[in-house]
Amino acid sequence: MADAAGWQSAGLRRQRRIVRPVSSTEVEIGGKLVTAFASNDYLGLSRDPRLIEAIGEGARRFGAGAGASHLVSGHHAVHEALEHELARFAGKPAALACMNGYVANLALLTTLAGEGDAIYSDQLNHASIVDGARLSRASVSIYPHADVGALDALLASSAARHKLVVTDAVFSMDGDIAPLEALLALCERHDALLVVDDAHGIGVWGPEGRGSVQALGLQSERIVYMGTLGKAAGLSGAFIAADQLIVDRLIQRARPLVFSTAGSPALAHATLTALELIRSADAARERLVRHRERLHDFASGWQPYRLLASATPIQPLIIGDNAGVVRLAEALLQEGLWVPAIRPPTVPAGSARLRIALSAAHTDEDIGRLGAALSRIVSTAGTIPA
Repeated sequence: MADAAGWQSAGLRRQRRIVRPVSSTEVEIGGKLVTAFASNDYLGLSRDPRLIEAIGEGARRFGAGAGASHLVSGHHAVHEALEHELARFAGKPAALACMNGYVANLALLTTLAGEGDAIYSDQLNHASIVDGARLSRASVSIYPHADVGALDALLASSAARHKLVVTDAVFSMDGDIAPLEALLALCERHDALLVVDDAHGIGVWGPEGRGSVQALGLQSERIVYMGTLGKAAGLSGAFIAADQLIVDRLIQRARPLVFSTAGSPALAHATLTALELIRSADAARERLVRHRERLHDFASGWQPYRLLASATPIQPLIIGDNAGVVRLAEALLQEGLWVPAIRPPTVPAGSARLRIALSAAHTDEDIGRLGAALSRIVSTAGTIPA
């Protein structure tokens, strides 16, 4: 507890804001109605009436809880149906439903790698990948962000029994996209598996929103695919899709899954509806592109701060200073706009940022308000109280 004062003085103390959702993009915080650019609900499905009805229908038909782990008595028929559909959605032979993306990555990395094996992880991978790699007891090498050449050299020098490359597909804080084609080519050359965490790509990228791997048309038994269901899908949960042999191994040996109660059958039923909604959401995906383009039209007015060149709904505005990013976020909140201030350890020191998260549920007016407010606040940043 002694380091609490240090967090405060470094501008790193964070708080959980209590929110009361009003719509897909509006929430009430402390009695104030604000437009949120904070959520990963990229398609605006979390409050879609069809999804809400599907959860209720699922509870009425299958019950609210599973009651046990999948290997005891918690694997309901609706879970089996969902896993079949998830495999089809991801273009893989088999799939396994998980409680969330963190659990999925822990399960994957601790089951597919161990002592004598080697994991190669991108420098900017999500914390769940970092923790899963550490817990696996494999040797772990961190390669510079998206640096295919550096990874090639690491793989070439490895004498490990088994090799596993793991990467985010869309990086959650920078919004850039991993060089998946080049990574797969390296894995084929060096006999490695490629684990792809597509938490922020599913629903947004690819034909019918089927994700980053299918956006590139990649097909390989070496690809182990993880997708989450708590972002563009509007619900919660995650899944792993891979060859049947890998899924069978996970069913038998992945401790985070073996020893966890199965997810709600009501949620499994609703996820089937969410997949249908994602497949038919081309108009929403086109709206996201327009929102991103309009936001970038404002960026020249935000100097000296820099909007990263992200082609995804994640639009980071790099501020640098911890206290400065908090002041800007608070100034936006006073204008009825909620954009989270992201600081270390979530991002590297010196790269604190406003993480603008776009949703298809935002209106053109919402984007215009945010762009104009940022331009106005940045132009008077020196007068914002510390």
